[in-house]
Amino acid sequence: MHGLEQLQIGDLKDTRILVTGGSTGIGAAVVRAFAAQGAHVVAHFNESEAAAQALRAESPERIHLVHGDVSEPGEASRVVKEAAQLLGGLDGLINNAGAMLGRLTSISASASHFERVVNLNARSVWEATSAAHPFLKKSGGYVINTSSVAARTGGGAGAVLYAASKSFVSSLTRGHAKEFVHDGIRVNAVAPGLIQTPFHDKYTPPEIWASQTATVPMGREGLPEECVGAFLFLASPAMSGYITGQIIEVNGGQLMP
Repeated sequence: MHGLEQLQIGDLKDTRILVTGGSTGIGAAVVRAFAAQGAHVVAHFNESEAAAQALRAESPERIHLVHGDVSEPGEASRVVKEAAQLLGGLDGLINNAGAMLGRLTSISASASHFERVVNLNARSVWEATSAAHPFLKKSGGYVINTSSVAARTGGGAGAVLYAASKSFVSSLTRGHAKEFVHDGIRVNAVAPGLIQTPFHDKYTPPEIWASQTATVPMGREGLPEECVGAFLFLASPAMSGYITGQIIEVNGGQLMP
């Protein structure tokens, strides 16, 4: 965890967190990090049950699991309510679930493909946040959304719809920050760049990976663990209590807005 396991952030201990898409990649790294801080974490998963069970086994007293396909309308809301019931409330919602669902040009994509991409990456964030709002208002909690460098660049080859859905997430972050400020809820986002995750193993062929890596000033892809610090920072009132509506770019210098 790049030294973060030694760093203790006192105001995260015993907080109650839901991480959607929490079984692999960045989500799993975030779940581990919050559990290491002494938080109680629900890791939501859909297809990766084996990975989710292995993750829970690492810290069964801190990590809990909830299954659901948040691309299906109504499921994100159910997942939130089930997590809140398990934890006795919520202090933080991390909307991390998302995927490209294939590399297709936007005009070659079918209407059903468009709907699946938007439902997973955009609708689920709105739905989960809406369901979590009363719990977060009660606790004075926070929302952290996972956006992407693609939200600013329009995405790589075959990723336009994914990029557009992440632009929605970035705009929703800013809008919700304004909408929820008087409820005592902070809303921010983390926008990873080229990160070594199962997402890219599945959707990014070697030639595209090589061309994208070449655009990173640091000369390499990032690791999921290298995104974790931004989430911990945004979750801690002591460190970011006066920060809302912001998007932290974690991309090795690939984009410097």
